[in-house]
Amino acid sequence: MKRLLPAALLALLCPVASPAADWPQFRGPDRDGVWHEAFPVGEVKVRWRKPVGWGWSSPVVAQGRVFLTDSELMKPAAKERVRCFEEATGKLLWSHAYDVTYPEWAFTPGQGGGPTATPVVEAGRVYVVGANGHVHCLDAAKGAVLWERNLRKAYEVREMQCRPSPLIEGKLLILFVGAKPGACVLALDKQTGKEVWRALDEQVSNSSPVVVVAGGRRQLIVWTADSLTSLNPATGEVWWREPMVTSTNDGIPTPVVRGNRLLVGGLMLELNATRPAATVLWPGIMPAAKRILSNTSNALLQGDHVFSAKSNGELVCLEAGTGKLVWRTNSVTDLKGGASIHLTPSGDGMFLFTNQGNLIRARLTPQGYRELSRTPLLKPTTPFAGRNCAWVPPAYANGHVFARNDEELVCASLTAKP
Repeated sequence: MKRLLPAALLALLCPVASPAADWPQFRGPDRDGVWHEAFPVGEVKVRWRKPVGWGWSSPVVAQGRVFLTDSELMKPAAKERVRCFEEATGKLLWSHAYDVTYPEWAFTPGQGGGPTATPVVEAGRVYVVGANGHVHCLDAAKGAVLWERNLRKAYEVREMQCRPSPLIEGKLLILFVGAKPGACVLALDKQTGKEVWRALDEQVSNSSPVVVVAGGRRQLIVWTADSLTSLNPATGEVWWREPMVTSTNDGIPTPVVRGNRLLVGGLMLELNATRPAATVLWPGIMPAAKRILSNTSNALLQGDHVFSAKSNGELVCLEAGTGKLVWRTNSVTDLKGGASIHLTPSGDGMFLFTNQGNLIRARLTPQGYRELSRTPLLKPTTPFAGRNCAWVPPAYANGHVFARNDEELVCASLTAKP
């Protein structure tokens, strides 16, 4: 008769897989671009591909389902859609479509036709924001409408400007939509869609807001076209404000935080440890146009260093405390305007997804960049500066990567055996 090994000994002898994790909102579960699974080892193998329409929103993954927004553009008519796919097979489970009115230019490839805000899934509901301010709360299982609002009926909302991704904060659905009067940032009751508070009379940017904990408070960090502002997420009260006039073509990256450092574009601030306040660390007095690292992809704060794409396609490492260059490499993607490198830490490694549609495994340290593998994952389809680009950040969940362009949604395993 065989003797059973004690559970504790089995745990030592057998490698334990990293817990699987969903990706339920823009930039992942903590909205920081980090994939909370061990750096996967295996072949990148496409599991399924499904056709989709135009759009700029990332896919999200929750409870065995993949959610995506896109559009059907059949001039002069247009529809925005919320689509739900089975995570394992790509089978379309449901689709919810609604009519929208797009301007003439939105029907030109590469000009921004289609929704940009990434959905957020929570507690069996999926929340989506359309390009013109159509807000829906849908049942995640069946796609039934639980509530909906057309912000243009209640507020002044600029055409095709509702691009930042929404977030859930407690009982609130927080939207950054640039609505007037005084509703640049808008908090709705997530159960009913009714307004709870509104804040700021400023211009919207393309940067999605985040909530951070600093100075003993939860702070909603919003990068508008006019300022960097910290709000009380419960009330909309302004905690602090740093004037920062930026073109909406540059105000795209999401603010990132690590410890007491807050990086917004290429502007590094130090958050006060005892109260809601911030001071600029670098680059000091400089035009807003120079306070940008990349206008297509997010930087990453790790320890005392910043890793980021530059707008010209370089990948750089900077000292977080000073902004001083540590190293640069031009071997990741093409050195042209519009280049993007989306960085996603996973365990002790890094995934880089480029505007060329390549998925790269690498190690990034203060000593340099070491590429481990490179896989063409997705065809670039967005025309820009004489070539096509793939700009949408992918999602990572349960050992897989999910990426989209204007033609298809791709699911690929990152742990497949050769």
